[in-house]
Amino acid sequence: MSFTGKYELQSQENFVPFMKALGLPDEQIEKGKDLKSISEIVQDGNKFKFTVTTGSKVLQNEFTIGEETEMETLTGQKVKTTVHLEGKNKLVADLKGVRSVTEINGDTLTSTLIKGDISYKRISKRI
Repeated sequence: MSFTGKYELQSQENFVPFMKALGLPDEQIEKGKDLKSISEIVQDGNKFKFTVTTGSKVLQNEFTIGEETEMETLTGQKVKTTVHLEGKNKLVADLKGVRSVTEINGDTLTSTLIKGDISYKRISKRI
């Protein structure tokens, strides 16, 4: 299944507790919790380019399935990781204590970030 497309955030769960667990300041969390977010994914075989625009902040990562790469986290840190494809529709990576799972089902993109016992889920729809 192809991940390529633009997706608009429809809902999110546990944003505030997750961002607090990452150590983000309350002011930044408060500003970010209601911002509109657009994710754009370009897939070319096993190569991916993710661009997430939230307000004026743009986070961009590129990777190839199964190859180590450097990625930028939500906190701006650069970490080395390897992204794996599970089945045909799920991308999984471990980013310095945070597990990232991105799954596509039809026109719905579900991104889940897990740190310890806190999960932050984002549900986006293809636009």
